[in-house]
Amino acid sequence: MLLVIIAGIVLKITQAEWIVCIILFGFVITIELINTAIETTVDIAMPNINEKAKLAKDISAGAVLISAIISVIVGLIIFIPKILIVIGL
Repeated sequence: MLLVIIAGIVLKITQAEWIVCIILFGFVITIELINTAIETTVDIAMPNINEKAKLAKDISAGAVLISAIISVIVGLIIFIPKILIVIGL
């Protein structure tokens, strides 16, 4: 997040681009909180090793990964054109 904020300031992204970045920050953090809640709940409900409990935890971790990947893709769409302008391409 910090790198995106610094890059946004340096590259002077638009208000709409800031809004998208802030929404994506919240999106990833929210999914991570949900993942933590699911993992904690599963640990309480199933203290012993259980394949279905492991699957639930893996799926919730996968949701975090997908949200992060989507955020990176959107960030690249926002920042690559601005970086190319700065380096003169």
